[in-house]
Amino acid sequence: MGKNNKLKKTVQELFAHADVEINGNRSWDIQVHNPKFYARVLAEQSLGLGESYMDGWWDCERLDQFSYKVLSSGLREKSKDPNLIWRVLKSKLINMQSKLRSKIVGEKHYDLGNDLFISMLDKRMTYSCGYWKDAKNLDAAQGAKLDLICKKLGLKKGDKILDIGCGWGNFLKYAAEKYGIKGVGITISKEQVKLAKELCKGLDVEIRLQDYRDIEEKFDHIVSIGMIEHVGYKNYETFMKKVKSLLKDDGLFLLHTIGNKGWIRGVDPWLLKYIFPNSMIPSAKQITSAAEGLFILQDLQNFGIYYDKTLMAWHANFTKNWDKLKNRYDERFHRMWDYFLLSSAGNFRAFQLELWQIVYSKNGLKEVYQAVR
Repeated sequence: MGKNNKLKKTVQELFAHADVEINGNRSWDIQVHNPKFYARVLAEQSLGLGESYMDGWWDCERLDQFSYKVLSSGLREKSKDPNLIWRVLKSKLINMQSKLRSKIVGEKHYDLGNDLFISMLDKRMTYSCGYWKDAKNLDAAQGAKLDLICKKLGLKKGDKILDIGCGWGNFLKYAAEKYGIKGVGITISKEQVKLAKELCKGLDVEIRLQDYRDIEEKFDHIVSIGMIEHVGYKNYETFMKKVKSLLKDDGLFLLHTIGNKGWIRGVDPWLLKYIFPNSMIPSAKQITSAAEGLFILQDLQNFGIYYDKTLMAWHANFTKNWDKLKNRYDERFHRMWDYFLLSSAGNFRAFQLELWQIVYSKNGLKEVYQAVR
């Protein structure tokens, strides 16, 4: 048996553990177009798998199902990824989310272009998991999520709210219009600041290009929706201490974050290289350890199962609007974005990732916290 055939057989055997067949006819089977695929995947594993898809070396009718099959089978654990091991070692030695490095994700991801995100997201430009409990579409799911947060915080007219990692200002805009709050939103993305200011025009909402470590005011309540994934475990305690210093004594802090089911310090190398540089998904232990002695945990809700639906809705929008985008983004970007959205959906479907909303008080509450669902 030649070398190429041996490599192919090895990859076939690995994928067979996940019930995935090479050149099979099921929607989650992969079609290999380039025989170099086998050596590349064995040498570079998850990075090689994603890059070879971007390069057109293989295709799959349902990438989300392929990802789900691979992740739920435990295939990733059967072969340790050398790139991931290096990322873990690197994260121990270097603060990948230092103040200087924190701007990189803003420049490389969130500044890609507002046209991309307008074409993909809901009408409010909400780039985080929707709440699909009673929702029939993406707009309704995102509106329900924003209202859920408002109710968990018990917002009332005149409250001054800080949104750390405000994106395009969707939460503050919603809370100002529906609950009459005053808001300050911070982001490290210049493109987000530009559009957020436009979207929040006429409301008592200030949008700033600012790092969370540089804020000094006091707020009635604080939210952070999908931002701590860029903070890094070396900075979790710094983040929590900063939030505490900004929160009034009777205020609440709501943290909305993707979560890992276990303690890890590395992130998938393909995702780090192409989508979220210097990102890190926290574990429950990492978050609660950082908050210990600083906050009282009042409530925790996990609705990670809804991220699967959210990502599939984003992908449907992206696909539907690709003709509007293709003059600015090339076909390799198209394949990269397909891979990102659909493999991420598979991650949540396989319960490799979760989504938490955590409510903290600074000093405890006089009455039992009434959890809102």
